[in-house]
Amino acid sequence: MASISFFLLTGFFSEEKEPREARKGLLDMRKATLNKLYKESPHARKEVQNSVGYVVFSNIGINLFLISTANGAGVAHNNKTGEDTFMSMFSGGVGVGMGVKDFYAIFIFSNSEAFNYFVNEGWQAGAQADAAAKSGESGDSLNDAFDIAPGVKLYQLTEHGLAAQITIQGTKYWKDENLN
Repeated sequence: MASISFFLLTGFFSEEKEPREARKGLLDMRKATLNKLYKESPHARKEVQNSVGYVVFSNIGINLFLISTANGAGVAHNNKTGEDTFMSMFSGGVGVGMGVKDFYAIFIFSNSEAFNYFVNEGWQAGAQADAAAKSGESGDSLNDAFDIAPGVKLYQLTEHGLAAQITIQGTKYWKDENLN
């Protein structure tokens, strides 16, 4: 399991792409992720459209016994200005669990203060419990929205993986200087 985790992390996140190609990949990922979200949770379309802004991340999460980590990249969209901000993330934590999963996180912001703080400061810390067993269209996972802070709702969509975990995580989100 550890060698698979190392391969997934290094293979997914170490591949250097030209900034134009990386931005296009993130914009394509955002579009595909939102389409999947709207298919699974049709009411989310209005939440996204009526929000101040939203952020979509693609992540790979690993939990090995007492340590959990996740890496990802995404794009924030300000609905008022139309501006996109490309971002990165890293998460680390402790807890009980085992597994590897490829998942998407969609943050929806109902107020400008929360959106601007996330894009410019980017910290989030909290506890998490989830279970996922999914491969392609097969399997199941918990994919509902959670209010994670005042003015911030989070949807998590699992693409592939097998994981069961209860963790306390610290996550840092930041602007990707190479893509903005």
